[in-house]
Amino acid sequence: MNPKPSSRRPGAHPSSGTVANTRSDHARRPPPRALPPLPAGSLGEALLVASDALAAVLKGYALNDGLLGLWRAYPDLSPATRGAAQDLIYSTLRDCGRGTAILSRLLSKPLEEPRIEALLLIALHRLESRPDTAHTVVDQAVEAAARLAEGRLKALVNGVLRNALRQWPELIAALNADPVARWRHPEWWIKKVQSQHPEHWESLLAGNNDHPPMSLRINPQRTALADYTAALQAADIAFEPLGPLALRLDNPRPVAQLPGFAEGQVSVQDWGAQQAASLLDVQDGQRVLDACAAPGGKTAHLLELAAVDLLALELEESRSQRVRDNLSRLGLSAELQTVDCRRIDAWWDGRPFDRILADVPCSASGVARRHPDIKWLRRAEDVAGFATVQAEILDALWQVLAPGGKMLYLTCSVFAEENGRQVARFASRHANCRRAAFADGTTERQWLPDAQHDGFYFALLEKTA
Repeated sequence: MNPKPSSRRPGAHPSSGTVANTRSDHARRPPPRALPPLPAGSLGEALLVASDALAAVLKGYALNDGLLGLWRAYPDLSPATRGAAQDLIYSTLRDCGRGTAILSRLLSKPLEEPRIEALLLIALHRLESRPDTAHTVVDQAVEAAARLAEGRLKALVNGVLRNALRQWPELIAALNADPVARWRHPEWWIKKVQSQHPEHWESLLAGNNDHPPMSLRINPQRTALADYTAALQAADIAFEPLGPLALRLDNPRPVAQLPGFAEGQVSVQDWGAQQAASLLDVQDGQRVLDACAAPGGKTAHLLELAAVDLLALELEESRSQRVRDNLSRLGLSAELQTVDCRRIDAWWDGRPFDRILADVPCSASGVARRHPDIKWLRRAEDVAGFATVQAEILDALWQVLAPGGKMLYLTCSVFAEENGRQVARFASRHANCRRAAFADGTTERQWLPDAQHDGFYFALLEKTA
């Protein structure tokens, strides 16, 4: 039997001794006694905090917005609890298709309390990933539930989790037969990947569910590769070289622990994202446009590689500020405008650009492991919406590219509508567009997420006249 919250029966008024009137006992009783906060650093505290942000995602809010609100709501969290809560949030979202499938089998009807639903999803994920801590997880989840929804659903949380433990083998067998639960992606996403990447769809979906790698880009204007790798070794930070100025850490860590980060010696940037600056082939003295610049990693990389006159555009002021902050830390400078890049009359001074980086808005299907909420917030029709915006951006930017100039089209998507099909449609609309080849002779690159990098698409377009 599925556990349900107990109902309260009307009874005699405690002070009068008379028969109770028609109001419920719950309406007459005083507010529940406030419980003391959960012990700092406990799993219960992390569960309680994490349920707040996950509940916001369940309501349809982006995870980044939920986390900003979370840290404002809990300003005194210890770094350990903050890190534990964030890990619980991200890990649960990566496995959310599995958690919701389990929960649907344990409840007779959907929950009306988002934070309780979030708490159960997090606890169920923890039970599967850390079965050796089952007793502690149930105990701490129940303690957290006592501080939510006025404690009304504490018994429900206890019952659901204990039922899950009793039924675990049967639950897992049922999940493995459910594609959404097995692959931890929405059904439409699974089908699209199966159709468009028939040889790699399983590894692609599995890669989206992994923890992402942490790669670094060394700033050659502030340090040398040999000096920085020596600093990592001195700090006992293990790494693997990826390229002349790139490293991948064996284990991710906070940027505050990275030698020279505050001094601008290094940036955190995925190895796939680091390809953009070199593929654009910038040279000293060129006029360069970064049309969708935030958070500024690629903007900075272009400036690190060549002495260029760079204009960076971003749609929102808050995102523009992130670009400014990144450039300031690295000791770099560029002109920055907050404007819609499609409205060229609002920002273009009439001087054409030699190079344009078009890192366009997209479904972010290639970086879902870094932003696991998008798997559950995106809808199939959103892909077509992004493709429309991308086409508008490409057509606008083509007008400001100089003859003989090059534009690198870039997405962090694995969907063909945003990638190869988009570029083919653009080339068919513009007779003066030539698909330029990369050094390996190819005219496009589709990187799928793996242990080294996230998923990206690149195409280099040259304006012939």
